[in-house]
Amino acid sequence: MIWNSLSDFIAMNGYGSYVWGSFGVTFVLFVMEYQSLRLARKKIMRAQGSL
Repeated sequence: MIWNSLSDFIAMNGYGSYVWGSFGVTFVLFVMEYQSLRLARKKIMRAQGSL
């Protein structure tokens, strides 16, 4: 695909809301997973007396 401007790239021929929405949801889920893992690790470390 060839885009003539940044707005064309963002719009992605009418599919931009689906594409960027899926990227946004994926990013949010990655951040939530990372935070969940950090909290679980901290909880385990506290239980073992290492922290």
